[in-house]
Amino acid sequence: MQVLVIGATGTLGRQIVRRALDAGHSVRCMVRTPRKASFLQEWGAELTRGDLLEPASLDYALEGQEALIDAATARATDSGSTYVVDWSGKQNLFAACQRAGVHRVVFHSLLDAELHPNVPLMAIKACTEQWLMASDLDYTILRGAAFMQGLISQFAIPVLESQTVWVSGAPTPIAYMNSQDAARFAVAALSRPQTGRQAFPMVGPRAWTTGEITQLCEKYSNRSARVFRVPPQLLKLMQGAAGFFEASLNVAERLAFAEVVGGGRPLDASMESTYASFGLDPAETTSLPDYLKEYYDTILRRLREMDADLDKDAKKKLPF
Repeated sequence: MQVLVIGATGTLGRQIVRRALDAGHSVRCMVRTPRKASFLQEWGAELTRGDLLEPASLDYALEGQEALIDAATARATDSGSTYVVDWSGKQNLFAACQRAGVHRVVFHSLLDAELHPNVPLMAIKACTEQWLMASDLDYTILRGAAFMQGLISQFAIPVLESQTVWVSGAPTPIAYMNSQDAARFAVAALSRPQTGRQAFPMVGPRAWTTGEITQLCEKYSNRSARVFRVPPQLLKLMQGAAGFFEASLNVAERLAFAEVVGGGRPLDASMESTYASFGLDPAETTSLPDYLKEYYDTILRRLREMDADLDKDAKKKLPF
């Protein structure tokens, strides 16, 4: 198929591009800065410059396409509000799909989004789902929880470098998924008509709390972790202060997400019907222990190799 991928430079988006190309699809990626996305072109994808807030660029990007995979969301580094990208931008995108006659849409949402109306990103995802369900688009909604890749900077690296691990709220079990596995579902939807006009949970094999993740990092790194738990009241205070200033509005919206990941309610779901509908084997999905073990094995091996190279250089300088 001719497939347009939105959010192609992100953690999930780049994996979708790679997977779609490997599956034989012709992939076009709409990006805001093409020179920063040259690696996608090297893989075999076509690049087009565009922005969700520029409707004309969306019309151009969708020309000749048969399907859309939307993996875009506001980033923590974006200056604008989540509402701008994840609501206004998506309304522009889906309207452009209707104008272009592109009815097959794969949309990445968040698990239990409707249960958190006070969290901007969750509320927007829930409203977008409702909009799609009321439209004539042939949608597939994938409701994820969180990606394993995000745990590297939050847990794996701080534990390895004896830095403080910051956590907040009540212990909340979260079923993390490898973004490579999430990409399998997005691409599989294109060839599975039975997934049309339906929403599916898309989560990892089991849910893990921050304490359990820290223990895994300690086990595979042979380091002891220093954990500092941030009181929820402090996060509320920071959120309120940030909300007073337009320039920090996106920060306040991100802080509000702590209600989801630190609220104590498990972010997990049964995946049996999802695997069956997408024709995928659950045994091929990465487990969190395997993911973290592979990361630490790779990093520690490289550190040993660097130490060995340094020893060789030092020996060359000896006078005998």
